[in-house]
Amino acid sequence: MQMKSGLFTSESVSDGHPDKICDQISDAILDACLAQDPVSRVAMETAVKGDLLCLIGEITTLAEVDFEAVARDVLRDIGHDGGRWGVDPDRIRILRQISQQSPEISSGVSQTETGAGDQGMMFGFACTETPELMPLPIQLSHQLMRRHRDLRLTGVGQSLGPDAKSQVTVRYEDGRPREVTHVVLSSQHARDLGLNDLREILREEVAIPVLGDWITGNTVFHLNPAGSFHVGGPQSDAGLTGRKIIVDTYGGYARHGGGAFSGKDPTKVDRSGAYAARQLARDVVGRGWASGCEARVAYAIGVAEPLEISFSVTGTEAPEALYREAGVDLADLMRPRSVIERLNLRKPRFRQTATFGHFGQANFSWEMPLVSSA
Repeated sequence: MQMKSGLFTSESVSDGHPDKICDQISDAILDACLAQDPVSRVAMETAVKGDLLCLIGEITTLAEVDFEAVARDVLRDIGHDGGRWGVDPDRIRILRQISQQSPEISSGVSQTETGAGDQGMMFGFACTETPELMPLPIQLSHQLMRRHRDLRLTGVGQSLGPDAKSQVTVRYEDGRPREVTHVVLSSQHARDLGLNDLREILREEVAIPVLGDWITGNTVFHLNPAGSFHVGGPQSDAGLTGRKIIVDTYGGYARHGGGAFSGKDPTKVDRSGAYAARQLARDVVGRGWASGCEARVAYAIGVAEPLEISFSVTGTEAPEALYREAGVDLADLMRPRSVIERLNLRKPRFRQTATFGHFGQANFSWEMPLVSSA
């Protein structure tokens, strides 16, 4: 569950990466539905390539949403305006194929006791490597991409394009991170920005301010290692909702149940169950019961009570027993309705989760304490 010794690598991607464009559009549509109808049922998928954007899925809502306008606004927010970086929101062709949720699924979910919107298993993880209780490699990778985004809004970074990727390799010794051994940063850029100047910006304005003392004399930088990166985003690669599930979670450091998050309303336990499992793992570590915790939960479609709630931990006795001693009913806490209400998941808040990780960001409700300390 936790690294003992050796190297571990995680990656992140920018808000202008094609897959992340799609995640943001799917979640922006979800938010637009929830803003008008908090019990909207949404399973929204987005695909983009070149000047074609496709909106497909199932939506059952009383909300009246201009889906195309939402998608175009997301593209503008990312920095695609006037076609400078290859996408023109005003000219992109948008195809839409959206139906209502299957009545059989709707019936199973819409019980007095809300049933799970799907079957599956979800994993949550937390550890003491960072103040955010996240693994260091993925947290640093996200921070690099946040810094890249912020830099694009300044004069220094105006020649950086929206599409970018980061990757950080950390050396572990005796279970603790010791140094960053490799840093990979690739950024789309304007044609009038030379490769050497670009690499200096990425090193001096992105990597060094973020990584600080984690950089040593042994750290190797790969800055746009493939060379120039003028054509990016959907002009270069197709994008699809839900294709960055490891970036969205723990960077491969912990297990993943396989379900994507973006575009799904909270009755879909792929999303809400994973958020609740993160809160549970975070609570175990936050209480000092363990230095690392993986929480697991499993559901059956249409059934409210979880099939499994279990833990793998480092440095404690079984959390199940400790929670019982504290008077905490885990099965009740992890029922879909309980999760939705506790984490306030009917609010339109999901687009902000679609970039730089669904975990480790302090303003998310699942990053808050689960219950008062025993």
